[in-house]
Amino acid sequence: MEERFVVKPLISLILKAVVAAAVGMAGPAALAAVVNFGHGFMPDSPHHRAALGFKEEVEKRTEGRVRVNIFHSGQLGSAREMFEGLQLGSLQITMVPGARISGFAPQMQILDLPFLFPDVATVERVLDGPIGQDLLKTMEPQGVTGVGFYIDGFKQLTANKPLRQPEDFRGLKFRTMESDIIMAQYRALGADPVALDYAEVYNALQMRVVDGHENPIILIHDMKFYEVQKYLMVSDHAVLGGVLLYGTSWFQGLSERDRQILLEAGRKLLQEQRKGAREVEAANLKAIEDSGINVVRLTTEEKQTLRTAMLKAHEVYAQKYGDQILRRIYQEVE
Repeated sequence: MEERFVVKPLISLILKAVVAAAVGMAGPAALAAVVNFGHGFMPDSPHHRAALGFKEEVEKRTEGRVRVNIFHSGQLGSAREMFEGLQLGSLQITMVPGARISGFAPQMQILDLPFLFPDVATVERVLDGPIGQDLLKTMEPQGVTGVGFYIDGFKQLTANKPLRQPEDFRGLKFRTMESDIIMAQYRALGADPVALDYAEVYNALQMRVVDGHENPIILIHDMKFYEVQKYLMVSDHAVLGGVLLYGTSWFQGLSERDRQILLEAGRKLLQEQRKGAREVEAANLKAIEDSGINVVRLTTEEKQTLRTAMLKAHEVYAQKYGDQILRRIYQEVE
């Protein structure tokens, strides 16, 4: 997880102070009336569009009893800071990648294991079933309530040279999220993983602080990472997903009726985000190709070679966090 801290822009600090002050002055009753929902995605992303739909539905169905303020693009801080906001009560709702909260919920890193799922349909079946529910329950001791999972799709690779086999990664400084499981994947390939905050990636790639990185097509497109890299490798090597979370103390303070409305609206948000991600992926990939970047589609054999090298990350996960859920996923996939 993000054990090192990143200095945030002044506007972020001001916004967080305003939110905290508003909550504090309004008193406990206002906590059920004014909901602050922070996330790190861009305003034109499927995530934010789904969040806007969530806001509309919640306010309509509660007849104004619950009003939702949405802060996009990391305005309220990093994933870690927003998770802590749920715990402190200064924030009520957030959407964060599983890997970015590994310090609080290490088992969530299972989503990032390489070559675990064959397709998105299998990902959805597993995460929407009993396995997904058990994963969400692992976060309950942290004072947060997991509603469900959003899915951005499979991750791809970018670099300034083609990456087709493990030898191509040797010595590369490769940006990752601050997850020991993801970092283990790239060490297994001979790369040097460098943990950087999402907002720093573009500049780090542009300035050659790092040589490459991984992300789904929709995020590579939305953040324009293709502008500062020469090659995009379609590798489909791992899923990028995350969770929609409610602060438990605030959520349990709502009436039973409003809790049900929030849960139903949250699950609808997740379905809308997934649908939006699927719809834009093909168009985003075409836009990336049209930019002039070299697109390399890895062959089945090349993927298998990478898989063999990266499977060590599965062993690392099992040793650190147990293999019970991992074995259940293996059975579901089979």
